Amino acid sequence: MGKHIVILGGGTAGTMTANRLRRAYDESDLRITVVDQNDDHLYQPGLLFVPFGLAQPHHLVRSRPRQLHAVDYLRAPIERVDLDARTVHLDGGVRLTYDVLVVATGARLLPEETEGLTGPGWGENVFTFYDLPGATALHRALERFDGGRVVIDVADLPLKCPVAPLEFAFLADWYFQRRGMRDEVRLTYATPLDAAFTKPVASKALGGLLAGKGIELVTEFTLGEVDGQGGRLVSYDEREVPFDLAVVVPLHGGAAYVGRSEGLGDELDFVPVDPHTLQHPDRPEVFAIGDAAGLPASKAGSVAHFEGEVLVRNISRFLDGQPVDASFDGHANCFVETGFHKALLIDFNYDTEPLPGHYPAALGLPLLKESHANHLGKLAFEWLYWHSLLPGRDLPGIGSAMPERGKVHLPA
Repeated sequence: MGKHIVILGGGTAGTMTANRLRRAYDESDLRITVVDQNDDHLYQPGLLFVPFGLAQPHHLVRSRPRQLHAVDYLRAPIERVDLDARTVHLDGGVRLTYDVLVVATGARLLPEETEGLTGPGWGENVFTFYDLPGATALHRALERFDGGRVVIDVADLPLKCPVAPLEFAFLADWYFQRRGMRDEVRLTYATPLDAAFTKPVASKALGGLLAGKGIELVTEFTLGEVDGQGGRLVSYDEREVPFDLAVVVPLHGGAAYVGRSEGLGDELDFVPVDPHTLQHPDRPEVFAIGDAAGLPASKAGSVAHFEGEVLVRNISRFLDGQPVDASFDGHANCFVETGFHKALLIDFNYDTEPLPGHYPAALGLPLLKESHANHLGKLAFEWLYWHSLLPGRDLPGIGSAMPERGKVHLPA
């Protein structure tokens, strides 16, 4: 019998990893088991569009096991991981031993960790679009909304898809214009950052879009309390932002079982790994990928895709007794939907911030510039997700390393 790889999590990162490994190894050489607690695979980028009636909730969900090819699948909650015994303990007393463990259980929302967020007003005038029930409820609330102050707030970092809250603000501007009531709505974007985004060049471009659309920007606002009845968001430094409708991105953390597994995670239940190899610093047989990994990279689907190429190569090298490859550069790219059938594209890594130019080369899509082509790229990504990325296929001409061709380096 061949080696056994256990992958915890059957979302984007776990599914891509399992399918990539199966493409690299015959079933007789490698047994692969994926564990998840439910059978619904959600296309998370689609959540952004649900509140505005631009995507139907049932179109975003498909069978989780049907996305896995020639891979064992177990549906069960995870209790804990015993790193010394190389054993995963599942609900009901089931145990899985492994030669390699891949943690891919993503990030979970922790709205209950913010005072008042899930109290009075939750689901009435306080919502999130970061899960399917929340996005669906927010759609109904927006349909009823007849004017006032809408506040989009990021509670704290890190968070999944860091540009999504900005995209929501841009789409809200478009949505209310389409309804002929933009003049009756005050839009505010509140963030714990000191600007619209983390990187200076992109922050200037995105902040300019906010200003151009008449969206107020409130910076260095770390959410401490939500007063749903009084319609107030209160920061830790006691500043207040009033609202009639609040759209909050809650605190994020890693999976709960990580915290129950001694030596596996950090204080936020994310799994620390080498930023270039994705290997646990103390347990060479343990790797993490996607949102579950404690990396200085964005928690976004594109990052998981680029990580997957390096991860599968490193698992192969580890099984062969060879040194792992420190080649992951933090590559991320994101289409930023800006409304009016336009989007802009950002592409960056650990060392290079989003720059203008074109991707993936000089004749590619425009970077840091609104265009209809980028909007079409965002829409096309859903087909690529289900039919190319999840099955573990490489995209021609697009590798894990961030391309330098086509980028315009600005003077300091």
